[in-house]
Amino acid sequence: MLFGSVEKPPRLSEFEMTIPDRLIAQKPAENRDNSKLMVLHRDDQAIEHKQFSDLPDYMKKGDVLVLNNTLVYPARIYAYKDKSQAKVEIFLLRELEDDLWEAMVKPARKVRIGNKLHFGDGISCDVIDNTVSGGRVLRFEYDVKSVYPFIDKMGMAPLPPYITREPEEVDKERYQTVYASVRGSVAAPTAGLHFTEDLLDNLKVKGVKIGNVTLHIGLGTFRPIMVEDLTRHHMDSEYYHVPAETAEMINTAKRRRKKIIPVGTSTVRALETVSTIGFDITRSEGWTDKFIYPPYHFKLCDQFITNFHQPKSTLMMLVAAFAKKDFLLKAYKEAKKKKYRFYSYGDSMMIV
Repeated sequence: MLFGSVEKPPRLSEFEMTIPDRLIAQKPAENRDNSKLMVLHRDDQAIEHKQFSDLPDYMKKGDVLVLNNTLVYPARIYAYKDKSQAKVEIFLLRELEDDLWEAMVKPARKVRIGNKLHFGDGISCDVIDNTVSGGRVLRFEYDVKSVYPFIDKMGMAPLPPYITREPEEVDKERYQTVYASVRGSVAAPTAGLHFTEDLLDNLKVKGVKIGNVTLHIGLGTFRPIMVEDLTRHHMDSEYYHVPAETAEMINTAKRRRKKIIPVGTSTVRALETVSTIGFDITRSEGWTDKFIYPPYHFKLCDQFITNFHQPKSTLMMLVAAFAKKDFLLKAYKEAKKKKYRFYSYGDSMMIV
């Protein structure tokens, strides 16, 4: 590259790749940490094939593992229209304020402003508005103290569309990290699904520090990129929170030249949203629409744990920015050859 030249971002079509249906994981691994772990070494472009339980081998005392502690709620739930008793599928996206929700509905053409939807157990909602994205605004009515216990009981895990089977009760547990604690996501931070409590304990015994951030994942993260020029794609805003204790943990590790290792693209986006070159980070919360794609200079990410994401997705773009596009595409081809399992319930990758 000539001095002073600027590296141009790749085009969307450069990330075109076919993933065979047989490699798209439809169910989680029997044991969380028994999934495969592909380790990508950026320095010499080497690729190792390991198990996720081998993860502690790639961390040292004082390194900081950063987790996204968002909790997925069972957002898919069914109701019946008043009078017609027609069945309606509702996908709860986010609570706008007490009892007021943004949701997607199916079939959308049959759910209009003014309709009342009934869930049973004395719980119903009124359709009070449309959204610009084709959804609806719903106002819940109920006689109980909170609608959340009903949603937790009757709702189903919001599995992504490439998992073609119906959600099962076990998905409420497995489409959730073992450290999830802050309700708010409609999709799991899937890189974290491989961790077990024992594995986290083993990392702590080794001296690895573990910090939490929150980024509530919405459907916008998975919205297809519709433009060839990546600079023209805009992400939906998602809520994030970086607590003071995690910020201080990261600042201390940086001063001691230890590694910061985010788990998942959502964690990376939260950290890169609050980071500034040459300055410590502080407690922060707000909304981020940060879209990371090549070329990008990472300020807080030394290593990175992720999954195998859909080609041409915003998640794949972020990983390509960290691993470099050609190396990542080589890794995907290797994963297909070695029959890795892809996407949310699939196998994992660590980039060092």
